[in-house]
Amino acid sequence: MKLQKVENVELLYFDGCPSWRNALAELELALKSLGLPKDINLVQIDTDSEAKVNRFVGSPMIRIDGVDLFPVDHSDYALGCRLYTTPEGMRGWPSLDMIQAALAE
Repeated sequence: MKLQKVENVELLYFDGCPSWRNALAELELALKSLGLPKDINLVQIDTDSEAKVNRFVGSPMIRIDGVDLFPVDHSDYALGCRLYTTPEGMRGWPSLDMIQAALAE
């Protein structure tokens, strides 16, 4: 499958989240494995008002060209940790396979 050009990769997080560094590591591996640029813009969210402006659904959040890589139906934006359903069960960041598959779609 041919990937479309990726212009902007963002990882949104808040500093109190213990999982964002794991998500960053998996995202870097996924980009590298797919031959995509590894430039990741880290966006730290510090307040609920910043969460609303950035449509932040929880930390960590990966956006590609402004679109949540794992979209959820959510309208209440605030600081908080995000959970992902992975093959290993619920955890605070998506797996490498999940990121690779989402990027390839």
